[in-house]
Amino acid sequence: MKGLKKIALATAVAAAPFAAQAELTAMNDSAMGNVTGQAGVTIELETQVSIGQFKYTDTASGAAGDIGGGSFTINDIELGGAGLVTGTNPIFDTTGDGTPDTAATGLLDDLSIDIDLANDGDAVISVHTISGQPIDWGFTASSMNLEGTDSTTLISGLSAWGMLGKLDIRVDTEDAATNLGGTGDGSLNIDAAFTVNNMNFDVPFLAVGIQGMEITGAGANFDYDGDGNTFAAGNETDGEVLSSGETITDPTSDAGKVALGFANVNMDVYKGNGLNGSGLGSSGVTDVLRVDVNDVVMDVDIASVAIGGTSIGSVALDNLHVQNTRLAVYGH
Repeated sequence: MKGLKKIALATAVAAAPFAAQAELTAMNDSAMGNVTGQAGVTIELETQVSIGQFKYTDTASGAAGDIGGGSFTINDIELGGAGLVTGTNPIFDTTGDGTPDTAATGLLDDLSIDIDLANDGDAVISVHTISGQPIDWGFTASSMNLEGTDSTTLISGLSAWGMLGKLDIRVDTEDAATNLGGTGDGSLNIDAAFTVNNMNFDVPFLAVGIQGMEITGAGANFDYDGDGNTFAAGNETDGEVLSSGETITDPTSDAGKVALGFANVNMDVYKGNGLNGSGLGSSGVTDVLRVDVNDVVMDVDIASVAIGGTSIGSVALDNLHVQNTRLAVYGH
């Protein structure tokens, strides 16, 4: 111990001349930011998640007309890379040369999350890849059931894989829709571009089976900015700047993601009031979960719909566009 004290004393004596010459000043937040050299935080991630069972139980309160008491379960959930479903084969053409070049694994990987705080206090979260390629994902679940005094299987054998092209999340300190019944306590905006490839599942209680379901971008015949022009018609020019200021072929823009084959979803989530029939609050119910779907653009294709074990054909929804959709969710 005496030896340690002597070493500490010698160190202090040796450092004294430097301390005497240095000017000690308090550092403000800006200076601290310069020292760390970081404007935010980046998290790089690879993971694979298994959940034996998710269970939601509607607990009966005994109130008049309350019919709660049953449960909804999802069993044997697996979330990871597309390799959960496809194996390890290349699965996505990221260069546009017609050759799939992204190798799938069971891991949800090549994932980077940037977290920044804006000047107004908003938290800005951007999920993207380290390599710059889309993020491949895979999901499986053995069954979804309703359980109570009796039980039934809603969905069985669910599997799907796909690509995530964009996921931007903004926690806004100001409500995105105070004029629509929001309380002004803040809101969550989600802006995503993705694909769902080869989704398969059965609906046993209806004897219906779905095979090869695809959710992708609206494609060349969709009018991205409502100006009457489309790629298919030859008058939506490659690289055209839209009214939003985005360029169609810019892969970081919403329109660019759609043009590159990604479905697009933009929505706001916040605390608000119940709807009064015109989308505005309030119907008399307050402090509910509000979800405003600002924009959904996608194509949906189902390779085979089977009823009673026999295929009756295919189904396609071209240029599905959902706008101005509002939900108010609350318990009863």
